[in-house]
Amino acid sequence: MNYRLILQYDGSRYDGWQRQGNTEKTVQGKVEEVLSRLLEEPVEIDGAGRTDAGVHALGQTANFHTERKLDPEELKAALNQFLPEDIGVLRAEEVPERFHSRLNARGKTYRYRVATGEEKNVFERKQIYPLDQPLDVDAMRRGAALMIGEKDFRGFSSMKKTKKSTVRRLESIEIREVSGEVRLEFTGNGFLYNMVRILTGTLLEIGMGKREPESVETIFREKDRNLAGFTAPARGLTLVEVFYQKNS
Repeated sequence: MNYRLILQYDGSRYDGWQRQGNTEKTVQGKVEEVLSRLLEEPVEIDGAGRTDAGVHALGQTANFHTERKLDPEELKAALNQFLPEDIGVLRAEEVPERFHSRLNARGKTYRYRVATGEEKNVFERKQIYPLDQPLDVDAMRRGAALMIGEKDFRGFSSMKKTKKSTVRRLESIEIREVSGEVRLEFTGNGFLYNMVRILTGTLLEIGMGKREPESVETIFREKDRNLAGFTAPARGLTLVEVFYQKNS
């Protein structure tokens, strides 16, 4: 049997999603630990994306296999009872045997939140980057328009040299002002390592007047990470949703 979980988590105290040998503080590790205890068998889960340390999720997708027939609602309730308070299961469901959270994903949406006002956001401080200065949102939108489409995003990634393709399709970037903060939403068919945070840092530098919107074209042409903006802190980034074809 193959089961899909839709998870949300506050990544503040975790060393990222992916299980690692040198730390027990990963989201994947915590979920696997509870599942293995509940099912009384070793369980490995596959996630749709490897969110970095400090990054959050509203709609991470994961799946796992077991020989047991499970009631999805009972599974969801049991997981929510025993998982830490900063990890929650929104939905559990049985899916076809060949479904894989990462390999079958068709796209994702990430949101980055930036505080631009002078007031401290005490209760959501772990989800917002406190830039605390105004931004030229129109200039940011002009820069964002140059990022849309199927392009080689090598210059917007922290990846070292790789033989894998760095071409991705960015479907949209929405930039909105919401009472003392700016929210950026990125939707695309896939994202490279640190890509969203570097795109955000580049757009923030445009908004702060430190670079022109047209500088984006040079980064794409030269494919040089050093020409792009800073890597925005992890705390402001959230994986909002993972997209799949219908009936998968």
